[in-house]
Amino acid sequence: MNTIVWIHGDNLSPYNPALLAQKDAPTIFVWDETLLQEYQLSLKRIVFIYECLLELPITIRKGDVAQEIITFTQEHDANRILTTQSPSPRFKQICATILREMPKGSTLEIYKERPFIEIDEQLDLKRFSRYWEKVKYKALHPK
Repeated sequence: MNTIVWIHGDNLSPYNPALLAQKDAPTIFVWDETLLQEYQLSLKRIVFIYECLLELPITIRKGDVAQEIITFTQEHDANRILTTQSPSPRFKQICATILREMPKGSTLEIYKERPFIEIDEQLDLKRFSRYWEKVKYKALHPK
């Protein structure tokens, strides 16, 4: 089974479990054009993400995430995609599209990682400052 790894913005670490599971597999990150337009990310945040990506053995593309991943999978004659879980609602939509469009017998394996912090309320993931305001006390004062 040929494998690719899909890294997304919710786990840009070199210790990403999907990346560690298949260290030699071709790896992709896709700048999500729709998300970039909807969230209006600041240039500072975009540069931060890009700098994180530079530390990874990765191919960087821009466009429709599902389609770019499917194309990358075809280019590498792969039928297995590894990634990590994300709280983003877009993640579920992208995964559903990938599974619908991939050839029969292909798999999408989603690794779960221990969350940075456990919190029961809905978080605003559009702006780091809003997220950090909700979680900073628990993050800086673990039990």
